[in-house]
Amino acid sequence: MCGDPYTAGHMVNVGKLSFAIAKVLGLDDERCHRIRQGGEVHDVGKYVVPAEILARSGKLDPVELSLIKRHPEAGAAVLKSAHLPPLLADIALSHHERLDGSGYPHQRKGEEISLAARIVAVADVVEAMAHLRPYRAALGLTAALDTISQGAGSLFDREVVEACHTVFSVGFSYDTMVRAAS
Repeated sequence: MCGDPYTAGHMVNVGKLSFAIAKVLGLDDERCHRIRQGGEVHDVGKYVVPAEILARSGKLDPVELSLIKRHPEAGAAVLKSAHLPPLLADIALSHHERLDGSGYPHQRKGEEISLAARIVAVADVVEAMAHLRPYRAALGLTAALDTISQGAGSLFDREVVEACHTVFSVGFSYDTMVRAAS
């Protein structure tokens, strides 16, 4: 779907974790399901990145990195053209934005980033760090949760980070979410 076998599973897991975080934040059921859908398609724009770059081990050169950084805009364009709910395109476009403006593609800050995109951003980082990536071993859940905690309030929404910690403290599992989120 997106050029590498890892991305599809990653997107499903990000959707599940995003849904769980949204529930802890007290969002209504429709919004939670829409955020889950957004998580499930957040990386669809990776189709613009050659599979050998997505699966490559080692540091990316500047050209390769610029290709990777195109995926949010490409994904948003695909989702808009498919006439899907606008929130899905917003999530795809903004899931790499950071509260302090250090993210991409538009260096949005704070409230300029929708709550849905801030939720998916946290879920994306946690899922990516905790699991095996084509270019490195899994770093584990503890390292992932430590990373988002260190970035709480500067990179990541503090309430979203706290909700993510709550999700895992009550026993969240990607496997059990298959039944609960469907």
